[in-house]
Amino acid sequence: MKKLSLTTKILIGIILGLIVGVILNLFLPELFKLLNNYLFDPISVLFIKAIKMVVVPLVFFSLVAGAAGIADPKKLGRIGIKTIVLYILTTAIAITFALILANLIEPGVGTSIEKPAEKPKIETAPSMKDTLLNIIPENPVSAMANADMLQIIFFALLFGIGMALLGNKVDQVRQFIDQGNEIMLRLVTIIMACAPYAAFALMARAIGQAGIDLIGSMAWYMITLILALIVHMGITYSALLSLFAKYNPIQFFKKMGRAIEVAFTTSSSAATLPVTMDVAEKDFHIPKSISSFVLPLGATINMDGTAIMQGVAALFIAQLYGIPLGLEEQLVIILTATLASIGTAAVPGAGLIMLTMVLQSVGLPVEGIAIVLGVDRLLDMSRTATNITGDVCVAIVVAKGEKDKEEQVA
Repeated sequence: MKKLSLTTKILIGIILGLIVGVILNLFLPELFKLLNNYLFDPISVLFIKAIKMVVVPLVFFSLVAGAAGIADPKKLGRIGIKTIVLYILTTAIAITFALILANLIEPGVGTSIEKPAEKPKIETAPSMKDTLLNIIPENPVSAMANADMLQIIFFALLFGIGMALLGNKVDQVRQFIDQGNEIMLRLVTIIMACAPYAAFALMARAIGQAGIDLIGSMAWYMITLILALIVHMGITYSALLSLFAKYNPIQFFKKMGRAIEVAFTTSSSAATLPVTMDVAEKDFHIPKSISSFVLPLGATINMDGTAIMQGVAALFIAQLYGIPLGLEEQLVIILTATLASIGTAAVPGAGLIMLTMVLQSVGLPVEGIAIVLGVDRLLDMSRTATNITGDVCVAIVVAKGEKDKEEQVA
């Protein structure tokens, strides 16, 4: 086992967790409750907490370092605009694919359901106005304490830009930021040594709780969503890499394996961020000045997989309730889900909260969320893998564009 790579160990943990979860759910449900209470759940919670512990300082240090490392503020503005445009574009394309496939497959047609007696305990999604107004923090320290990622990113960018404008006057601060970033990355390495065991516990818990019958009843919904994720990754990301970065998509997906596995087990773009940055810099040779800016930003505002889920889930719920959605309503879903994905927290299950905004925008009952709650944990893994893959794809395209720009100037 010592000779195996971390990636192989994580994969073994996933497979073993899947097998154990199925066996316990089918044959030993009482034993599952006992093991989940004293083994699976504690390990899962501790691992997620440990890796989240370093996310806020890592995002702050890496974004400040990235913004400050770009000496030319005009270059920072160019990279920022290009990154945000690509993120919004890929998200809009993602949900379009989701709606097309949901209309073709019609996963909810043929089944009629009644509204659940009790409403699911889902928090009300903040309005887009509130999301935009809350980007600027009144108190940066409070924003960090509450892990408000949009506010942290905004403050970190301003802090880094201020450092870039001051140049050599803030060398000591720059050194502190760089060293802080190195410390956080080392802590991540220590925490990730426990990833194979956490992968086993997370998978066993998810399968043991969801159950075969529940997963079976959602088969077409799951197939539609996963197919939409695959189509988006295969077409959109491959096209971006081939056309704008001149990069082989097959090689890209092979090198993304390590980050995808971590994203699949943690279901959190934020928790996967340290590994995503490591893959981007070591395997794809993306300059740190770009990766430390593009990837943390993507972990917060680029949620292609989440947008796909919201599109498929909205149409699936509409079909189950027998509520027809025309072209206009579906265009509203595209717009709302694209904007909602920007404010979605990069943590497991946050997409369900933002789904309320999408459902309300086209008059669908929010109670429909209860239908997809059962299998969302499994699907959350897949869409998180799509989210972080899109982040690295955009980073490669941006890095290629900056390299070409520098060569033209030279």
